[in-house]
Amino acid sequence: MTRPGKYILFFCTCLVFLAVFILLLIPDGIELCIVGAESGEPLLILPLKPGERFTLHYYHSVENSPIWEEHSLDKKGRIYIEEERYLKFGAGMGKMPGVGRMVRRGPYEVIENMHMPTGNFILRVGSPGVNHTIIWRGMRKNLSRIVPHRAVKFYGRQINMLQRLGHLIVPYKSNLLLKD
Repeated sequence: MTRPGKYILFFCTCLVFLAVFILLLIPDGIELCIVGAESGEPLLILPLKPGERFTLHYYHSVENSPIWEEHSLDKKGRIYIEEERYLKFGAGMGKMPGVGRMVRRGPYEVIENMHMPTGNFILRVGSPGVNHTIIWRGMRKNLSRIVPHRAVKFYGRQINMLQRLGHLIVPYKSNLLLKD
């Protein structure tokens, strides 16, 4: 091969590697991260599709009745509350004017179609009796068993193709015990 041909081949190879590198940095999904509020230690990281829901289930501390809060993330990783479901109008529960629609489903009061942005939020995890539990794709993780009485931060983030491929090779350490 002639000297100019080698330069062209080198240049084309560099362009291909640069294109692949840029493609790997393109946003390619979102994750819900639940970390210790003070330590930043990952407790749970869940890959989600935009609009996919995860549920925070717990028992109300005053009335000891079950509550389900369904949340979602948009394509930029912003958190929204989509629905609340509970057995009765308890302390601190009820309709918020202009947010969602109140319906009954069997014994439950439900506020549906909320799609209200919550942003990142901090949850003070209750004792094992409160059972703050994350439900996602049929799996459950009881935070009250892992970090009772600790503050945890919920936030969403975009990930790129390179990060997604990395998670396929090396799974999240925090998720290895996802099933309770």
